[in-house]
Amino acid sequence: MNLQVEAYFDSLKTWQQLLTKLRATVLECGLDEDFKWMHPCYSYKGKNIVLIHEFKDYCALLFVKGALLKDPNKILVQQTENSQSARQIRLTGTALEAELEPIIKSYILEAIEVEKSGVKIEKTEISAVEVPEELALKFEENQIFADAFSNLTPGRKRGYYQHFSQPKKSETKTARIEQNMQRILDGYGLNDCTCGLSKKKPNCDGSHKNIGLNL
Repeated sequence: MNLQVEAYFDSLKTWQQLLTKLRATVLECGLDEDFKWMHPCYSYKGKNIVLIHEFKDYCALLFVKGALLKDPNKILVQQTENSQSARQIRLTGTALEAELEPIIKSYILEAIEVEKSGVKIEKTEISAVEVPEELALKFEENQIFADAFSNLTPGRKRGYYQHFSQPKKSETKTARIEQNMQRILDGYGLNDCTCGLSKKKPNCDGSHKNIGLNL
């Protein structure tokens, strides 16, 4: 039993019945349960297959390599325009419909086979690195933040992609994103001057460190 997963499901309100049933469906497919990116995550031999997560208007099963699934029922949704790998099955009811459960199972089993095959996703060049999954989740949670990031210049986006992708731990990636959310909302890049004192604007030259010394 994973205590973080149990606490997650206990804290649910609107989607508790639906996601509890979805959890049981996922576990019936033989996946291991863990807690990553602040959500229940299910893996096969250490490789992430699907995540369960909830939002205001819907909840979802996120397939890490969903772009490789055949999707015969046309139910997979691309999270954001920059999501090259992940795809969602979105749910809005209070309970998991009986006819949908075997379909979801078939998608999960296919996702496991995709992972077993070792096939990789051929990515188009969006930036120097792929959009971190933690950042994609933040986009889903906060549309204003997603729009602000979308309005950044390509160079500023690349800077953030690289900065957010560097840590190995998901918790560290999430912390970096949260630390920089206000900068992004204000339209600044990672290295932009925000104090107005830099002589190398828009880049920061460290002048803000002297503010206290000049008082």
